[in-house]
Amino acid sequence: MTIEWQGKYLEVHRTGTWEYAARTGGIDAAVILALTDAGEIVLVEQFRVPHGARSIELPAGLIGDTGADDSADAAAARELAEETGFVARDWQDIGRFATSPGMSSESFTLFRATGLTRTGPGGGVEGEDIVVHVVPLVDLPDFLADKRRAGLIIDCRLIVALGPV
Repeated sequence: MTIEWQGKYLEVHRTGTWEYAARTGGIDAAVILALTDAGEIVLVEQFRVPHGARSIELPAGLIGDTGADDSADAAAARELAEETGFVARDWQDIGRFATSPGMSSESFTLFRATGLTRTGPGGGVEGEDIVVHVVPLVDLPDFLADKRRAGLIIDCRLIVALGPV
């Protein structure tokens, strides 16, 4: 494996004829499926430069960007609070998944967070423009269809919340 290009956060690697993107330092992500006791899902909306559009997503963040001793569960709790203003009483580690296995080495650990309490407004840290949506699960398909019609990008990880397809 050779590094063809390296920036501050991303690298392009080559192995034989295969090229793929990787995060510098091998940083992974934590993604949170946050569900309220009232049967709602907590989503975030933010502008994503690669698509030039706002996106509807599960809350998420990088593991290790605050220091080498960061863990997946600590990153999940931190990002849920920062992005949505919720803290969770109960956490379930669902497992590690690949985001786009043919193009990127990035992976994420998916957590289910329940027993939620709202402790703040969310919105992310300075420089982030995150809008929080708390959507009844029964309304999720219509909510996502409305957002798609409005030109927003929908994160494919939301398929986990739609149930059997």
